[in-house]
Amino acid sequence: MPVFAWQGLRVSSSIEYPALYLKRGEDARLRAGHLWVFSNEVDVARSPLTGFAPGDACAIVDHRGKPLGVGYVNPNSLIAARLVARGLDHALDASLVVHRLNVALALRERLYAQPYYRLVFGESDGLPGLTVDRFGDVLVAQATTAGMERRKEAITAALLKVLRPRQLWWKNDASIRALEQLPEYVELGHGEAGGEVLAREGDLSFAIDPATGQKTGWFYDQRDNRAQLARLVKGMRVLDLFGYLGGWGIRAAADGASEVTCVDASAAAVEATRANAQRNGVAARVQALRADAFEHLRALREARERYDVVILDPPAFVKRRKDLAEGRLAYRRLNELGMQVLARDGILITCSCSHHLPRAALLDGVQQGARHLDRHVQMLVGLQQAADHPVHPAIAETEYLKGFICRVLPA
Repeated sequence: MPVFAWQGLRVSSSIEYPALYLKRGEDARLRAGHLWVFSNEVDVARSPLTGFAPGDACAIVDHRGKPLGVGYVNPNSLIAARLVARGLDHALDASLVVHRLNVALALRERLYAQPYYRLVFGESDGLPGLTVDRFGDVLVAQATTAGMERRKEAITAALLKVLRPRQLWWKNDASIRALEQLPEYVELGHGEAGGEVLAREGDLSFAIDPATGQKTGWFYDQRDNRAQLARLVKGMRVLDLFGYLGGWGIRAAADGASEVTCVDASAAAVEATRANAQRNGVAARVQALRADAFEHLRALREARERYDVVILDPPAFVKRRKDLAEGRLAYRRLNELGMQVLARDGILITCSCSHHLPRAALLDGVQQGARHLDRHVQMLVGLQQAADHPVHPAIAETEYLKGFICRVLPA
C-alpha cells in the first residue's frame, strides 16, 4: 500500500483501495472510454505518485472525489495508471481475470474452429498490459506493465482454471517493459518443458518456439490477411520478405504458387521455414534464404529477377513518434525496391505494424515510390489486424497493423 496517509475507497464490499485523484478536467478521456492516466493528469498534492509502489491497486477518482473505477499505478511510468474495471464493484483479483478470460474466450471460439489465436489483447479485452496467445494446449503470456507483473500468480491461476493448459510460458522479454522499469526474462510458469508446440492457421501448421521465438512465437494478427492469397497466387512466382517462420510464403505455396522464395535475416528462422515447408508438403516449391531484405532486393534488381507477387511484412520501423520521418522514408524505400522486382502486372502486398505510422502515410509511400519508378498503382484491398486483435475505439494504440494489396502496372 502507499506510504502516505491515503483516503481509502471500499471496493467489492470487502477491500479498500487508496484513491488516485485526477486534476480538474482530466477525467474526460477516461469517461470517453480510454483506460490510461498520464502522470501529468494526477493531482499529486492529494495523491502523490511517489507514495505508490509499482503495480499498487488504486481507486481512480475525479477532482470532486467521484470514483471512476479501479486500476493500478506505476509512479515510474509516463502512463501512471491504467483503469481495469469501471465503478467499485470489482477488486483486482483472480475472479475478475477469470471473468475477463471467459469473455475473451467466447469471442475467439465464435471466430475460430480451432484453439489457435490471440486469446487476450490487452486493453481491448479489459486486461491492460496483458497479452496471451493460445497454441492448442500451450499458452504464451506476456505482461508489459508493473500492474500485471504484480498479479502474475493470479493471472496464472485464472488461466489454469479457464483453459487447463499443458504448458504456460511467460515471455516477458519485450523491450517495452523497460518503460515500466521491469526486467526482461522468459520462464515456464506451468507444466514441463518439451514437446512440440504448433501454430495452426486453417489447414496449415507451423512449429514455433515459445521460449526463443519473436514476440510470443507467432503472428496471428496477419492470419486474415494471409487468407487473401488464395485468389492472387495460383501459378505465380512469389517473393516473401521478412518471412520469419514462413507464414506468408508457405500459405502462398499451399494456395498454388508455382515458386516461393522466403527471405529472413535470422538463420534460425530460415531453418524453421524449411522445416515448416516440409511439414506442410510444399518443400519442393519453397526456397528459404538468409539475407538482409534491402540488400537482397537490390541484388535481385541488379540481376533483373522478376516476381508476380512481392510480400513485404517488416518489423516496425517507427517504434517511437520521433522516429516517424526516418521510418516513413524506410517504408517508401522498401516499397520502391519491392516494385522494382515485380513483373509488369504484379501484385505488391505491403504491411506496417508501426502504430505511429498512419495508414495513409504507408499508402502515400507506395504511391511516391511508384511515381519515382514511373509506375501506376491500383490499391485493391486494405489490410488490418485479425479479429482476435480487436480494436478498442477509444484507444488508437490498439489499431496498429495496416497494409494494402496493390496492383502495379507500367504508367
